[in-house]
Amino acid sequence: MILDAFRLDGRVALVTGAGRGIGAATALALAEAGADVALAARTAAQLDEVAGKIRALGRRAVTVPCDLSDLSAVSAFAEQAAAELGRIDIVVNNVGGTMPNTFMTTSPEFLEEAFRFNVSTAHALTQAAVPHMLKNDGGSVVNISSMLGRTAGRGFLAYGTAKAALAHWTRLAATDLSPRVRVNAIAVGSVLTSALEVVAQQPEIKARMESATPLGRLGEPWEIAAAIVYLSSRAGGYITGKVIEVDGGIEHPNLELGIPDL
Repeated sequence: MILDAFRLDGRVALVTGAGRGIGAATALALAEAGADVALAARTAAQLDEVAGKIRALGRRAVTVPCDLSDLSAVSAFAEQAAAELGRIDIVVNNVGGTMPNTFMTTSPEFLEEAFRFNVSTAHALTQAAVPHMLKNDGGSVVNISSMLGRTAGRGFLAYGTAKAALAHWTRLAATDLSPRVRVNAIAVGSVLTSALEVVAQQPEIKARMESATPLGRLGEPWEIAAAIVYLSSRAGGYITGKVIEVDGGIEHPNLELGIPDL
């Protein structure tokens, strides 16, 4: 009976950055739990591959290739998903990220771009989705933040600042949207996605990262997806405004970039 609380039958989920990595794993996990899924990312071929797997599970899938740094495209994604799938119940704001940079080469424009891509996109999609959620039983929003939003490491000023802002946006949005729309986030650690592909192919660097992680390994995309299913379902129905840490137990960055003192 407890497993029924994790089911998402009859629900519609929106997932950004869904072509690969955490986004693709999340889309498939939500579909396995019973949801129909709308997918957005830049690369149509990647979205089509994920959509094919969702349809093989007997669920509906809508793909929307778009540049999610364009906030008008983000809002249009929500409207297209609602039009084609009939409703919106779940939003997973997965798209984001920022390249490492030194302090002196982090221009104000670079910092603003990081904020826009990690926070403004989440705000735009959630804002567009909420009216659709309110037509039904409310809904759930899950944001992908990072452990770098609460810890410090050289080279991550723009990324960490943006993810810290997203974490607090989660708390504030949860307050504004309660009780009908729950808003939570996941602070992700080092997960084996394409972003860490270079690291994974270098045994010495990978070993150092693993040894600096209390659980002794890097995370898998499905482990983040499992937490998203929990937060999106009735099983997580008494949780809002929280940032859940799925990071292997790390309390400081496990990848040092070797940036020297000024």
